[in-house]
Amino acid sequence: MRYLQGLSTLMRNKASMIMIYVRALAKWILVSGIAGVLCGLLGTAFHLGVDAVTAWRTAHHGFLWLLPAAGLAIAGIYAFFSVEGQSTNSIISEVQSGRGLKLNLIPAIFLSTLLTHLVGGSAGREGAALQMGGTIGFHVGKVLHLDDRDLRTATLAGMAAFFSALFGTPLAAAIFAMAVISVGILYHAALIPCLIASLTAYGVSTLFHVPPTRFAVSAPVLALPMLLRVAVLAALCAFLSIFFCNCLHRLEHIMEKYFPNPYIRVAVGGVALLGLSLLFPSGDYNGTGSAVIVRAVESGQAVPYAFLMKIVFTSLTLAAGYKGGEVVPSFFIGATFGCVMGPLLGIPAGFAAAVGLIAVFCGAVNCPIASTFLAIELFGAEGLLYYALACAISFALSGYTGLYSSQRILYDKLKAQYIDVHTNAYHEGEHTPAEEKYR
Repeated sequence: MRYLQGLSTLMRNKASMIMIYVRALAKWILVSGIAGVLCGLLGTAFHLGVDAVTAWRTAHHGFLWLLPAAGLAIAGIYAFFSVEGQSTNSIISEVQSGRGLKLNLIPAIFLSTLLTHLVGGSAGREGAALQMGGTIGFHVGKVLHLDDRDLRTATLAGMAAFFSALFGTPLAAAIFAMAVISVGILYHAALIPCLIASLTAYGVSTLFHVPPTRFAVSAPVLALPMLLRVAVLAALCAFLSIFFCNCLHRLEHIMEKYFPNPYIRVAVGGVALLGLSLLFPSGDYNGTGSAVIVRAVESGQAVPYAFLMKIVFTSLTLAAGYKGGEVVPSFFIGATFGCVMGPLLGIPAGFAAAVGLIAVFCGAVNCPIASTFLAIELFGAEGLLYYALACAISFALSGYTGLYSSQRILYDKLKAQYIDVHTNAYHEGEHTPAEEKYR
């Protein structure tokens, strides 16, 4: 009898544990499904909107003359919606500290990014994607009465969903959202929510025939000499990512110091951008520059100084106060740099452009695993080991700089040591314990 009672108790306990997992899974299917659908719909609209305004600007170069006026309008939009100072760093901070996000950020960043691309500002789309996606995920969680920790996970799921809707890379989007918050760890509890949300958003975008971002790349046969050449290129890309991030942050600091008023700052930046655009009338450095990326990767063609000009255009655009993102510009910079440097190292130009694209991206966001998955989804798995090597080297050598100053580096890059510092904290000459050892 006691045996039967004990067995009955054990079965009830097991059933109770199973129900806990079932309820958790059902909760995240609901939350991530809703966030994925919303991000998929808004992401599709955003994608089509950016494509439309880019086509208008390309057909009518006179839109460039509206750069200063559009900048003033963007500053006014952010003031109207009371979201001044909000950025991708705000989304990362929300996940870290649970500060909360304003729903007003969605229309502000949506309209402002479209305006930036309409008049030729040099920016990407993913900054807006992470901000809108994170905000959507957060507020879906609020409506469904999630607790503080689950709200942070819902924010990550929204970030993954919007990124997936724009780029058509659901696996990389899920891992990127999990990894970008804190370098050195992955938020494994967010894997199911992020993956469900990113797959859902990707499915929605495909229903509206939004093409995923893909490149036709032929990878060389795996061989030691080519591995060594790719390693050298990856190291150069790591240093380039440091230069790019420093240019972004330094110029932003200078603009804010000398032009503290956002309207004056964006007007001055708009005039400077207009002047640069007239000096380089090809339009290659305005907007995302997607056509240049395609030429570099698929045709092996790039202007030798293109990566430098994109750094200048992008740094000035974002420092002035225009809206968008830094990831697609990092693609441009890496692809054109790799395309130029690759043949000098004995690497086919197109393949070197693909390696450069993923290596600069990895160095800038400090996410080697997500970057490797992104390479597979963008270029195919044929060159997987080359891409993984490039990401590993770029991550290790890119130091403690990055696109997002709210990103935390929990473990040192040079040894397994817990440090917990923010990215870019060492611009003033500080060093991690591991760096001090090797100095």
